[in-house]
Amino acid sequence: MFRRLRHHLAVFFAVIGPGFITAMVDNDAGGIFTYSQAGARYGYLPLWTLAPITLLLVVTQEMCSRMGAVTGKGLSDLIREEFGLRTTFFIMALLVLTNLANVMANFAGVASSLELFGISRYLTVPAAAAGVWLLVVRGTYARVEKVFLAASAVYICYIISGVMVKPDWTQAAIYSVRPVLMLEPGYLTMLVGMVGTSVAPWMQFYLQAAVVEKGIAAKDYVESRLEVIVGCIAMAVIAFFIIVACAGAIHDVAPRDIQDATDAAFGLRPFGQYAFLLFAIGLFNASLFAACILPLSTAYTVCEGLGFESGVNKGFREAPVFYWLFTLLIVIGGGVILLPGFPLVRMILLSQVINGALLPLVLIYMILLVNKDRLMKKWKNTRFYNAVGWTSVVILIGLTVALVILSLRGLAEA
Repeated sequence: MFRRLRHHLAVFFAVIGPGFITAMVDNDAGGIFTYSQAGARYGYLPLWTLAPITLLLVVTQEMCSRMGAVTGKGLSDLIREEFGLRTTFFIMALLVLTNLANVMANFAGVASSLELFGISRYLTVPAAAAGVWLLVVRGTYARVEKVFLAASAVYICYIISGVMVKPDWTQAAIYSVRPVLMLEPGYLTMLVGMVGTSVAPWMQFYLQAAVVEKGIAAKDYVESRLEVIVGCIAMAVIAFFIIVACAGAIHDVAPRDIQDATDAAFGLRPFGQYAFLLFAIGLFNASLFAACILPLSTAYTVCEGLGFESGVNKGFREAPVFYWLFTLLIVIGGGVILLPGFPLVRMILLSQVINGALLPLVLIYMILLVNKDRLMKKWKNTRFYNAVGWTSVVILIGLTVALVILSLRGLAEA
């Protein structure tokens, strides 16, 4: 028994990376803003949503990880082979627009996090863009993954900040298990936004592509699935502490809306310089992390879907379209942030709108693929798993449609 456990642990640490990284980078600048806003305005009430959000995230990520391990192909590659080039091109075009908006939002997060310390975005954004580009273009998959895992560890800043605020832990525990529904438009917008920012289209494509490039096979799948679940739970824990920190620091003092995630950092300043500093460091790390992952995810997805060579282990000459697309997304995403008067909140809302429009479509194709006998054989979904999967799709369609409507209304009023 001990020998078997040791074997499973060895395989787990060998496959760790894709699922954990994908889930952690989900807490990007947009996610941090959304969770901070939830805590600042509504206190501990939104905490109950993290349990169903985690379940939905585990279901979707598990299917992608399983498809990658069993088929050895990325999600966009499978969509092209099974549903044709026209469908693939349409999804790829939407995904590029979605991820470009998200890249802009995350470079804006890099800029605003360091402007808290008086450092100009005209210095930080070009430096961040150059660092991201060099890491991927000059690195190997193994090296890049190690950097991403190290960046994931920095999210502990939010846990420490939450503890330093000394929130009402009793209220936090109660509302973590007590659902609270209100018909107030702002509260509904917040709930829908939390789901929209937690289960994003890019995650499905990146996770499956990373599983394939890492070489995880069906024989490793038990450990790979565990890694996905651990990553999803870690994401929820970080979100919990972001909400709790803002509930204790802002809502318990004077409930209000915040303009961006840096507002949340300022709200923590009365509880000590370290609480403020750690939250700001967490925002910078999350924004830079996502600004690296999202262009990489887009390059993987588009090149796989359209049949071009892709992969960090390949050189620029071997995969020119992959690297040029990655470069173009960074240049545009970072360059737009340097324009005077860039609207950060409007960009975050826009990225959520596009995410909401694309997500249900991606999930439907995922479930259709994971149920194909020819592709998945004994690894296809069981009836129970299909019931959970389709229920998740129906819920997400309803929530993302609501997100699109509410976010468009927010954009019109902004």
